[in-house]
Amino acid sequence: MRPITVDGNEAVARVAYRLSEVVAIYPITPSSPMAELCDEWAAKGEPNLLGLVPKVVEMQSEGGAAGALHGALQEGVLATTFTASQGLLLMIPDMYKIAGQALPGVIHVAARALATHALSIFGDHQDLYAVRPTGWAILVSDSVQAAQDLAGIAHITALKASLPVLHAMDGFRTSHEVQKIVPLSDRELKALFPFGALEAYRRRALTPEAPVIRGTAQNPDHYFQNREAINPYYLRLPEVVAEVMEHFSQVTGRRYAPYEYFGHQEAERVVVVMGSGSLAVEEAVEHLLKRGERVGMVRVRLYRPFHAEGFLAAFPKTVRKVAVLDRGKEPGAIGEPLFQEVAAAFALRGGEVPLLVGGRYGLSSKEFTPAMALGVYEELKKDRPRHGFTVGIVDDVTGTSLSYPQVDFEDPASVRAVFFALGADGTVSANKNTIKIIGEETPLYAQGYFVYDSKKSGSRTVSHLRFGPNPLDKPYLIQKASFVGIHQWSFLERLPMLEVAEEGAAVLINSPYPREEVWDRLPRPVQEEILRKKLRVYVVNAYELARKVGLPGRINVIMQAAFFKLSGVLPEEEAKARIKKAIEKTYGKRGKTVLEKNFQAVELGFEAVEPLPIPGRITSEKERVPPMVDHPPTFVREVLGPIALGLGDTLPVSAFPPDGTYPTGTARYEKRGIAEFIPTWDPQVCVQCGKCVLVCPHAVIRAKVVPEEALAQAPEGFPHRKAMWKELSGEFTLAISPDDCTGCSLCVEVCPAKDKQNPSRKALNLAPRLEVREAMNRHWDFFLSLPETPRSGLKLHTVKDVQLLEPLFEFPGACAGCGETPYLRLLSQLFGDRLIVANATGCSSIYGGNLPTTPWSKNKEGRGPAWANSLFEDNAEFGLGMRLALDKKAEYARELLRAFQGILGQELLERLLSEEGPEGVEKRRRDVALLRERLKGLDDPKARDLLAVADALIPHSVWIVGGGWLGLRYRLRGPGPRAGQRGQREGVGPGY
Repeated sequence: MRPITVDGNEAVARVAYRLSEVVAIYPITPSSPMAELCDEWAAKGEPNLLGLVPKVVEMQSEGGAAGALHGALQEGVLATTFTASQGLLLMIPDMYKIAGQALPGVIHVAARALATHALSIFGDHQDLYAVRPTGWAILVSDSVQAAQDLAGIAHITALKASLPVLHAMDGFRTSHEVQKIVPLSDRELKALFPFGALEAYRRRALTPEAPVIRGTAQNPDHYFQNREAINPYYLRLPEVVAEVMEHFSQVTGRRYAPYEYFGHQEAERVVVVMGSGSLAVEEAVEHLLKRGERVGMVRVRLYRPFHAEGFLAAFPKTVRKVAVLDRGKEPGAIGEPLFQEVAAAFALRGGEVPLLVGGRYGLSSKEFTPAMALGVYEELKKDRPRHGFTVGIVDDVTGTSLSYPQVDFEDPASVRAVFFALGADGTVSANKNTIKIIGEETPLYAQGYFVYDSKKSGSRTVSHLRFGPNPLDKPYLIQKASFVGIHQWSFLERLPMLEVAEEGAAVLINSPYPREEVWDRLPRPVQEEILRKKLRVYVVNAYELARKVGLPGRINVIMQAAFFKLSGVLPEEEAKARIKKAIEKTYGKRGKTVLEKNFQAVELGFEAVEPLPIPGRITSEKERVPPMVDHPPTFVREVLGPIALGLGDTLPVSAFPPDGTYPTGTARYEKRGIAEFIPTWDPQVCVQCGKCVLVCPHAVIRAKVVPEEALAQAPEGFPHRKAMWKELSGEFTLAISPDDCTGCSLCVEVCPAKDKQNPSRKALNLAPRLEVREAMNRHWDFFLSLPETPRSGLKLHTVKDVQLLEPLFEFPGACAGCGETPYLRLLSQLFGDRLIVANATGCSSIYGGNLPTTPWSKNKEGRGPAWANSLFEDNAEFGLGMRLALDKKAEYARELLRAFQGILGQELLERLLSEEGPEGVEKRRRDVALLRERLKGLDDPKARDLLAVADALIPHSVWIVGGGWLGLRYRLRGPGPRAGQRGQREGVGPGY
């Protein structure tokens, strides 16, 4: 068949859909696209291999999806689901049942890190390792092609073996990598499909026409024996997998085996690995073989059941040392899970056993390159190589990390392009189209991988594209690019992007400045890098061109066209035609006008690119803006700062807190400067209604009423106006943080105040950020130094007054214009200094708790929301546990208080024992401070206990925050005037 260009998720979904009748889904990153594609195809009525349209049903949770899968399998239909990480763990109870009842279900997993000390949406094998005792067979893919092929092998094996199969690929690294592959045709699938096994499976379905009972309760006298009765199924399973793989090779010509050896036939040092990391090890082996070294590798495709005989047969008899690489961590174990299997296999064989060591690599999609694999082979040269090593990090705490050489493994015949862009500006979509154009319309191989910040749109994306005449199975990032696209000028001011450019590379900059001004406006380090590497630089003002054609903000097509012009991958006219064809496919349903605008953007992208005149000398004195500004604390500067620059790989283990506890209020130090246009305030038009402050998703618009004398030291032009309040006197001022604004323009949309002389102008009007940011930054800094408007006397049920409250949720990494974050900012204004947040995994954990910087912050007294995240499904229970614990601590504190009546005094004791509502929180804080002062230094265990729980005497508010767009949020009431209603939900509705 003609090759297609798809990512791993689509490659798997295309097979899973055709081999299923029921698909139970609950999307979870990074497996969501598999479920979404199946849902889309079913909605379009596309048939499966049997000529039926599969039933796709979305459940309420991953556990629910597993339950539906279990039920469907009981009725004898082909059924599957897709999941990852904690979602897979939530399926464990049903997985045991499905395996125990010998049902041929299939789960496709985009393998992902588990949430432990922190949430991570990126890939490793921790979730696979967590389900290894469930009885499911586990097959692991290493590439997009293998992901498609092993998906088919998984479904066929499940039917033939009458056992469930879990098929996994590395999350993001494989699931989101775009590759040119050979698709599995319906003809090939029908040739492979075991229709006889399907008939036998159907006959086992539950039916009242021939009723049976399955899933009984058993007693000790026979449970054990019954559990062992399934052994023959598992003993036969490796043989079934091998047979299916052999049949697959006969039908398709692509060969797979449960365990595959690559290397010298008399190798002494061998590495064992599974997943995408095996491709990096394979390149390292090729490199060492050329140098005459006797090395090899064993790729594990069948992880469960681990077939010791077949595994050992893959090794050359000359092997003396073996290193096992695990993409996971099992704290406290003698070795990670794959190592344990390998060690057991060699031990059971008996005789002389090679020296075995194990190590960890690539957790949470951490880079793993062939050079790192070389470090492992180098370690194996030692008489006593380390066990429990790590590679790819610097462990200066327990000394586990290996060093490795810097070796370039790129194919010099390939084009290697890296694009730095802004999330949601269309660059990633355009680059995926580029990969498809080159992969499907030319004989070249193509590969694309996209590094997403786990923040939402408005954050940085980095696209890594390779094109060339040779196969491109390279599961690691580009180290030396022949082309670098910089789609955001602000990145040049902050990030060392040109480090990835090789000498003489082409660099394309989207510049808001005229060509003749660009060189002098570049930071000095950028100029130095351009001259040192002899880079060829080109500029285009894509934002201006996008506005010109009526596509404001959508620079993707223009930058895509510019890339094709400069890269020379295709002749210019052919490239134009191919891009326009892709545009028709993508936007055809949106009408002729949209197509014409995009076609015009293509032409302008080719025409407007200009070479940058480079004078051959440094002209700039401007340095890069530091990642953290405003004198951040040491931890923020030295740890979070490098992470913000994308340099987290350089940080050693000792830099991090062992329990994953981080300071709040760090988003204020990161000024991203991503908006092209930002609002400016006209105080003479403003009616001081507060709607702009209320609607701003990022808390970049603030208002205060301050005494007139507080403005005596105001910078020139600082805007203010007499306050329009009956209850408040003084000056009203409104400030906007230009480098924190995302340019969503919601504030301008909601503003009701219009200039009577010029109705097209409002109190808030958009202006180019680069033109106004210096003055606005001065105004913002002065605004922050002004006293907060006193809370007493404000009417907290009115927008006009609430705008004056200090937000303790600021600058979240949410999508520009987010509809959820204004609610959280408002919540922090009303309750922030006594707020505890029980957060559900989802959007709110990404914009609210994603490193390097987080938006929950503190006031000048050091108080603010305390935030914690558990999972998605247990959100309400998590918050309830907090509420119960606070109540119990308060109860214990009241019991202890009575023992210290003589020291505390009767009056203070009575105040502390009385119920106090939210309105008395400041008074209670003063009393608790007095309690601490009077018990300070007292050598009494009960006094120390009381001091440890004394904060629980202060009324705290626990709020449950939903994980996504429709996450229900409610407050769990605590002690106070309505203490009898603890646990009552105070609904504030869905998060819009």
